[in-house]
Amino acid sequence: MLGYNEIFENNQQWLDEKKRTNEEFFEQLSKGQEPGYLYIGCSDSRVTAEDMMGANPGDIFVHRNVANLVPNNDASSASVIEYAVEHLRVKHVVICGHYFCGGVKAAMGSQDLGVLNPWLQNIRDVYRYHKAELDAISDEEDRYKRLVELNVQEQCLNLYKTAVMQKAKVENRMPEIHGWVFDISTGKLIDLKIDVNGVIDSMDGIFNLH
Repeated sequence: MLGYNEIFENNQQWLDEKKRTNEEFFEQLSKGQEPGYLYIGCSDSRVTAEDMMGANPGDIFVHRNVANLVPNNDASSASVIEYAVEHLRVKHVVICGHYFCGGVKAAMGSQDLGVLNPWLQNIRDVYRYHKAELDAISDEEDRYKRLVELNVQEQCLNLYKTAVMQKAKVENRMPEIHGWVFDISTGKLIDLKIDVNGVIDSMDGIFNLH
């Protein structure tokens, strides 16, 4: 476990290194942000966006929650998306899940998890939408991994359903939507190559707000 005092020692080393390579680094950072990416990922302590993407401060606007969800009634993720798309004008939005996700695993079980129940219901709905495919997978770990991938796909679609994304689409400035999975066991970042635009076109008559 990282010691409490060690955090501040590490911080001092980090800022010393940044200033060594660029004396004006923090002065420049304080003037504002223009990230190209909004990253929506899981809160899991093993999955950090900047590390696995090799990104620097200012490159990525980050939102994390249990199992990387974009529910239609969550003010937190909605506020982040609104700010990133409408005000920061990001060019890409990434939904990134990961194998060995505790939230997805919990949703596959039948235990009562208290306040987590309504949150995990979003994942159980993903299972319901794809029940035939998932039930046909005999190996439990493979089924678990596939649900992780399908959950990412569903959150990409939930992202498109937001009013701010549809407004951006009408104004020809909608960011590209990407679905990724991080494999904790190998360290590999996987682009699921989800045809988001193809699915979006098929949904226009149902979810179009503009």
